[in-house]
Amino acid sequence: MGVHPGAHHQGKKRMNIISPIWERIKANEKLHLAWCVSGVVGCLMLYGVLQERIMTQPFGEPGKDAEHFKYSLFLVLCNRLTSCAVAIFGLVSDGKLSEIKPVAPLYSYAAVSLSNVVATTCQYEALKYVTFPVQTLGKCAKMIPVMIWGIMIMRKKYTLKDFGIAVAVTGGCTLFLLTGSVQSKVSASMWDSQVYGVLLMLGYLGFDGFTSTFQDKLFKGFQMTTYNQILYTTLWSSLLSCFGLITSGQMPLAMQFVRQHPEALTQIIMLSAAASTGALFISYTIKTFGALIFATIMTTRQFLSILLSCFFFRHPLSLGQWVGTIVVFGALYYQGFSKGKDKDKQHREAPKPSPDEEAQELLANKTDPAEFKPEGPK
Repeated sequence: MGVHPGAHHQGKKRMNIISPIWERIKANEKLHLAWCVSGVVGCLMLYGVLQERIMTQPFGEPGKDAEHFKYSLFLVLCNRLTSCAVAIFGLVSDGKLSEIKPVAPLYSYAAVSLSNVVATTCQYEALKYVTFPVQTLGKCAKMIPVMIWGIMIMRKKYTLKDFGIAVAVTGGCTLFLLTGSVQSKVSASMWDSQVYGVLLMLGYLGFDGFTSTFQDKLFKGFQMTTYNQILYTTLWSSLLSCFGLITSGQMPLAMQFVRQHPEALTQIIMLSAAASTGALFISYTIKTFGALIFATIMTTRQFLSILLSCFFFRHPLSLGQWVGTIVVFGALYYQGFSKGKDKDKQHREAPKPSPDEEAQELLANKTDPAEFKPEGPK
């Protein structure tokens, strides 16, 4: 069946309208940056809200057939399938079909995927026991496990300033935990919150730290593009998630849940779309404006996500918790700006890396991989 000529005309007309608008945005640096900031912050804040809504709020009529979604691995599967589709689309649309072939041994992608699936599952499960602000701040504390894995696997060396920042962030997180309530609204007791919630966050930190470090090694050992890594890590993650759901008997239960509560499936799809779209904005922002601006945007986004969660889901914070939050984000801002100054010195002494190299470096060492999933909205 032929396509009506009017359809081609309408498509060209839309492109003719969009192209000059996009060129004007790119020509104005402030407007261009505002576009990137709104994309990154908007997508990942939506991801955070949906994540908390799905894992902590009941579906169905209150008091009648209301029930909570319990299948974290199903969320991981949906996220990874969406990211995998985005990676394939990116390679095809860029005309890079030759890069679809794996560059590294498949077991390398599988190792990264396994640790990432475990880390992300721990992240979602933790919301059953601790509040979203605790989960978000806990992610910031991943600096110490990342440094430990870096020393063990990559033989990296860190300065006293690096250790000082890590201690400040960890101290701020500890202050937050000790000076106020951390219990999730769906947690059965404070004991569950303090034991299971903290253990799940420690599991997230350990496995996520390994993921970031091993990704760094994977990038440096092989010449691969960002899309190539995303494709094979998310493909393996999808297979591992599917295997876990089937062997645990959760797959039919998760499918039955979304059939009974279609709004849950809608929100899961929105969650996956927000994470994948946010990842595209992140990649574009890194390549266009560099790592320093991106790190500043991401730190601001984390802080705003905590405020939004407190507003929407009514998580009152004590004075000590506010102090702990300020300590954590103050240390992160200091880290971002001090790294920016160090890079400026290096750039004056050595050739500047290409945008794609800088993007790959940041993708391999991302501060919030459970929301930021070209591999999170981590």
